[in-house]
Amino acid sequence: MLALRTLGSGFLLVALIALIFDIATALFGSNGFAVTALGKLWFTLQSSSLNGLQAGIQRFVSPYLWDPIISSILQMPVWTAFGALGLLFYGLSIPKHGAYSSVQ
Repeated sequence: MLALRTLGSGFLLVALIALIFDIATALFGSNGFAVTALGKLWFTLQSSSLNGLQAGIQRFVSPYLWDPIISSILQMPVWTAFGALGLLFYGLSIPKHGAYSSVQ
């Protein structure tokens, strides 16, 4: 449970940093408010792995999986994607009601 909570907190921290970056860019930049897309960030950091993932999924899994599903996820803002993952992992770390009721 601690590992899930730590992982969730880490994802939420990355989401917060990405949101602050987008807001700071909007305040101090000249282009107005523009969110950083997950795919754009991934392409900037490691374009070869993104291209390899696309080729592998389209060739070995299904081309329809890439275009409507994964490409939509890659167009999401970074803070939304990491925030959703953080909330998911943090929510999974919460014990069920009565899970520890027999231990006293």
